[in-house]
Amino acid sequence: MKFSVVVPVRNEAENIVPLVNEIRDALTNIGEPFEILYVNDGSADGTAVQLEAARKTVPELRVLTHAVFQGQSRALITGIRAACGALIVQLDGDGQNDPARIPVLWARYRQETETNRRLMICGWRRSRKDNVWRRFSSRFANGLRARLLGDKTPDSGCGLKLYPREAFMDLPHFDHMHRFLPALFIRRGFTVLSVDVNHRPRAHGHSNYGTWDRLWAGIWDLMGVMWLQRRTRYPEIVEPTASTKDRF
Repeated sequence: MKFSVVVPVRNEAENIVPLVNEIRDALTNIGEPFEILYVNDGSADGTAVQLEAARKTVPELRVLTHAVFQGQSRALITGIRAACGALIVQLDGDGQNDPARIPVLWARYRQETETNRRLMICGWRRSRKDNVWRRFSSRFANGLRARLLGDKTPDSGCGLKLYPREAFMDLPHFDHMHRFLPALFIRRGFTVLSVDVNHRPRAHGHSNYGTWDRLWAGIWDLMGVMWLQRRTRYPEIVEPTASTKDRF
């Protein structure tokens, strides 16, 4: 399995079938084996019904369910733990990030990994289709993270990303970690590159995350990630020379 597309969702019933079909079309065009893994994070609407309907027509779709709401990061962790693909495509379930850009992320990843195997590709929503307040709060949060964490990522909050599954499993896992993935990957010695993606207005439903909730939680999380960065030391591994090997 080459790709696992992991999509955490909560109360996104109307967006399930259209987005699953778009993901399948985008990955089919790449021509590599893939799966689509949805994590239903304690939805209280018809999300489960729509996922079951989608499974009947899209054989690549797998569904995992949290009995109660756990949050986006926990849903992402659940999905990636269960994933079979060597590469993870992370995607929000609201349909605002266009799956048609997944082949573009893959093309950049394939090009860059010829010389660098430790790589993460992030989407960059240059033209966001959100209201003024959400655009401002996102720009502020991205700027603050870039300044304090040095993640060098203009849109670290974008839900569309591509990275190796094995590397994600080696990260510290905690609530809200999805907001800090570029910094966490850089902490592990990875290079993070950004690629333009198409951002669309929300067609159905509404956001499950309030701006103020994210702000206060984000401050504490930011302090925690800064602590991790300052307490991280990775030793340089020196291979023995031929003459050294001969002595043993």
